[in-house]
Amino acid sequence: MKRDLHGIFLLNKPLGGSSNHALQRVKRLFNAAKAGHTGSLDPLATGMLPICFGEATKFSQHLLDANKVYEVTAQLGVRTDSGDKEGQVIHSQESQVTYAQLSQVLPQFRGLIRQVPPMHSAIKHEGKRLYEYARSGITIDRPAREVTIYQLDLINVDGQAQGQPLQTIALRVHCSKGTYIRSLIDDLGEALGCGAHVSTLHRTIVEPFQSYPMTTFEELEASADRDHYLLPMDAALAGWPRQTLSDEVAKQLLLGRLVILAPSLGQVATRFYSEADQFLGVGTVSQDGQVTNKRLISTNFSNLFSS
Repeated sequence: MKRDLHGIFLLNKPLGGSSNHALQRVKRLFNAAKAGHTGSLDPLATGMLPICFGEATKFSQHLLDANKVYEVTAQLGVRTDSGDKEGQVIHSQESQVTYAQLSQVLPQFRGLIRQVPPMHSAIKHEGKRLYEYARSGITIDRPAREVTIYQLDLINVDGQAQGQPLQTIALRVHCSKGTYIRSLIDDLGEALGCGAHVSTLHRTIVEPFQSYPMTTFEELEASADRDHYLLPMDAALAGWPRQTLSDEVAKQLLLGRLVILAPSLGQVATRFYSEADQFLGVGTVSQDGQVTNKRLISTNFSNLFSS
C-alpha cells in the first residue's frame, strides 16, 4: 500500500531523462501516494529538482515562482535550433571572441531583460506545448517576456591564459522565474557575433534551499532511512511572516470559516501555526485582519481534530 507521506525532497537530478521520469522514480523509492515536482529540468540539465509529497504539493507553486541559480557551459561559434547541443546546427563559424569583448557584453544581460522563450519549451500555444510544434518543424511567434538576471558571473573560460579566442565559457546565473537559460545563451552568442549554445546546464539552487544539500538516486537507493532526507512542507516558505494561532482559531481556519486576526499594514502573505507549532498553511491577512487566499493543510492531516 502506498504511504501517506508529506514533505519535500531535493533530488540531484542526473543527466538524461525527463523531470517526470525522475519524479516517478523518487515516488516509487519512497512508496509515496502523492508527489509532484516543482519546475522541470530538461534531459540535458542536471541539479536541484524539489519534489513535494502529499500536503506539500499544495505549496509547490511558491517553488515554481522562486528564483533559481544555474551553472551553464556555453559553446561559442555554433548556434542550434534548440539553443543546446541536442539541436540541429543552424549557424557555425570560428569564434574570435576575446576575454575583453566578453566582459564588455555580459553587462547587457544583467538586470531586467527581455527574452523570447525557445520553441523547444513547455509553454502552451492553443493547447499544445511549443516543443510539440518544434518537433513537427512548425515555428510559432512568441512574445518576448521580461525576466530579471540578478547575477551573471563568469566562472571559467578557455584560452584566457594563452590570449586565444574563446571557445567555451562557464557562467553562474542567478535569475527570476521564467528565465530560459538556452535563450540567454543564444542571445549572448548573437551579441558576441558568433552564435552560441548550451553544452551543459546544472541547477545549483532553487530558493529558499540555498543551504540544503541535494541527494542523488544512488544515495537514496542505498539509504536504510530514506525519510530522513525529507524537509518539512513549510521549508518552501522560509522567510515568510509567521503567526501562531490559538487552537480554537486554528480549527476555525482549517474548517474554512471566517477568521479575523490583528489588522495588517497591507495584504501580507503569512504562514500559520498552531499553539503546538504545527504548520497549518498560508493565507493573506488584509488591512482589516481578515484571512483570505488560503492554502491550508487537510483537516484529516491535522491533529487538532483528534480530540
